[in-house]
Amino acid sequence: MVKPCSLGLAVALVLAIGLACQRGTGRTSPPTLTVVAAADLTFAFREIGQRFQQATGIAVAFSFGSSGQLAQQIERGAPGDVFASANMAFVEDLARKGIILPDTVALYARGRIVLWTRSDSPLDIQRLQDLTRPEVKRIAIANPDHAPYGVAARQALQTLGLWDTLRPKLILGENVRQTLQYAETGNVDVAIVALSLAVPTQGQWHLIPEDLHRPIDQGIGVVRGTKREAEARRFVQFVLGPEGRAILQKYGFQTPAAGP
Repeated sequence: MVKPCSLGLAVALVLAIGLACQRGTGRTSPPTLTVVAAADLTFAFREIGQRFQQATGIAVAFSFGSSGQLAQQIERGAPGDVFASANMAFVEDLARKGIILPDTVALYARGRIVLWTRSDSPLDIQRLQDLTRPEVKRIAIANPDHAPYGVAARQALQTLGLWDTLRPKLILGENVRQTLQYAETGNVDVAIVALSLAVPTQGQWHLIPEDLHRPIDQGIGVVRGTKREAEARRFVQFVLGPEGRAILQKYGFQTPAAGP
């Protein structure tokens, strides 16, 4: 006959072994990567993240925002394993400062800007010159102080000599995704936004000639000191690989040619 105290010890031992096994299982589960990414990547990277997880078993969490603001946050120590910027210069600058691993820095895409209006808009806006029409009251662009797509919008307007004329009409979004939301909700008449955000919408959009602004070359890199460096490098390679390039192209990005 088993004594009560012996039974209690046996039960406690079984529970301890079970908890140890659960903890061990938790430690061996694949970590979740944190990818800090430009707002123009919202749709494309969510799809890439799903495909990456299916292929590798590694989950990805995204933090989207304005590239300039994200770069500042990473420089100040904000958590993140991978930084994908809408401006190559932000990634290269962090690499020079030792914050991004230099051998992971890569050009992954070139973006385009478009004029976007709601599908039910009575306005027919096909060229930047159309923005001067009196019926166009409010125009949204991303803030050019820190958003690369806002910089491109300003450059295009300056090239045509329209910047000073249109400044009273401008509403600035914190990032290019918020800029599109201003137009989607009817708070502005038209927005200059990323092609990658316009493609999946139901709105009307027209490409802005790319010779009106400097190229929107976009860079990616692994954050130095990440505890998930191997997984972060795999994600960068996935973005640069055939599956990642195909998804980026689906959303209107131009991608570099595949390596040898």
